[in-house]
Amino acid sequence: MGQLRGLSVPSCALAQKRQILSAKKPVTNGRKDGNTRTIHFTTFSSVHLHIIVLSLFPRLLFPMSRYAAAHVNPEGPGDSRPTALQIVKDEGMEGKLKDKVIIITGTSSGLGIETARALSATGATLYLTARNVTKAKAALADILEPERTEYIEMDLESFDSVRAAARAILAKTDKVNILINNAGIMAVPDLQFTKDGYELQFGTNHLSHFLFFQLLKPSLLAAPTAEFHSRVVNVSSAAHRLNGINASSNYNFQRGEYDPWVSYAQSKTANIYMANEIERRYGSRGLHATSLHPGGIATGLSKFIPEAELAAMLNNKALLKTLKSPEQGAATTVWAAISKEWENKGGKYLANCAEANRGTDDGNVSSADYVSHTYNPESESKLWEDSLKIVGLCDDQ
Repeated sequence: MGQLRGLSVPSCALAQKRQILSAKKPVTNGRKDGNTRTIHFTTFSSVHLHIIVLSLFPRLLFPMSRYAAAHVNPEGPGDSRPTALQIVKDEGMEGKLKDKVIIITGTSSGLGIETARALSATGATLYLTARNVTKAKAALADILEPERTEYIEMDLESFDSVRAAARAILAKTDKVNILINNAGIMAVPDLQFTKDGYELQFGTNHLSHFLFFQLLKPSLLAAPTAEFHSRVVNVSSAAHRLNGINASSNYNFQRGEYDPWVSYAQSKTANIYMANEIERRYGSRGLHATSLHPGGIATGLSKFIPEAELAAMLNNKALLKTLKSPEQGAATTVWAAISKEWENKGGKYLANCAEANRGTDDGNVSSADYVSHTYNPESESKLWEDSLKIVGLCDDQ
């Protein structure tokens, strides 16, 4: 059974869980003072859902996006929406990055495979991390050129594993041009913890990627040239619209009220905040960062989603039209990583190969528009400082 990444699974699952996440349930808005706001969920059927999703597509796009027209009336996986490889070709980047180093996390399945496939066409050397390196090699063996590919074991549930992976990479290269934080988990049904004692989704999706970036930061700052700045790309999700960042004393849901989707949303907001703060701190030094919603894609990330919920979504023909193939789902990631649009800037949340538009604060995770807490400099700085303390590092700027 497939999984609908980012866009569709949270939407449908949340609709079915409206008794848990009902109107007037307060969730923290990510502000430093820990104040709360109210999110109201609308009860809607799967028919209503796909109407809402389809109606939102034109609003996701800026007129200047070269891919705007392709996203207006989606026809499902494999339609005219761009693939990751098309982005490489459209940007004229085939074989143009032969002296560059790209790191991608989570490359044993789904979007990671397609991201690696497309970026291999640039001629860059790829460092690909995976918890199961054997699985990653099997998935990519016939796709990538062995002489330009390094596989690195990394378990994001363990800070020690992240540190070992960073050491392995830095032993082979002192410069990194592009870091793509793609790996993640979703909707863990009950409160679980990483090997280091942090809530599993927050720890895996945010803290470990934050630590990985910090360890690689010197090599990212050493790489920029006048012609090619360094970039960090964080794969987030439209599900971040559901919830901001909990108060510092509640990152791990110490106060109770754990919910799989609220936790996932917190971790995806953290991905955005990390990218925004990277841009703020290091953009002037030639290191830029963006975050993105990849769209709804059938991948293997759904192990925690009940089969009945997945079956209901995958039987909705209208909803299926909004889905992307994995090749299309990796397009915005690759666009963020190599497009001329993001050569010398960052700090933005992207969707459908465009910068996302401002939406309403309605808790509707069917929308790829951003919301008020998507950009919050105070909360971004607070999370950064707290994350440094958690992973045991000092920030040398």
